[in-house]
Amino acid sequence: VQLQASGGGLVQAGGSLRLSCVGSGRTFSSYAMGWFRQAPGKEREFVAGINWIGVSTVYADSVKGRFTISRDNGQKTVYLQMNSLQPEDTAVYYCAQGTSAVLVGMLSSQYDYWGQGTQVTVSS
Repeated sequence: VQLQASGGGLVQAGGSLRLSCVGSGRTFSSYAMGWFRQAPGKEREFVAGINWIGVSTVYADSVKGRFTISRDNGQKTVYLQMNSLQPEDTAVYYCAQGTSAVLVGMLSSQYDYWGQGTQVTVSS
């Protein structure tokens, strides 16, 4: 399984970015997907997750109302639309493929394949 994340960059506070993650190697549509992030000196944390068909989503409290996760199974891609970005959103963002189709986990242990990460930097 390979997950290729892209779309990171440098943006001013209040700006927007859209991250993409393309999957290959096993049936993309059969698994939940998630986004995590890791800021310098901090633990990796859950950001958002989506079930196999895209009707169930879960968000960390810190991003609710600002970030939107979605997926296109035909394109084997999961997206993270990030609006109203703040400096505290600065981190390396990772996409991950879950071990279940239905359950959208918030723990790293509930995901078994990870992308390489894409850097998001928000300036104040």
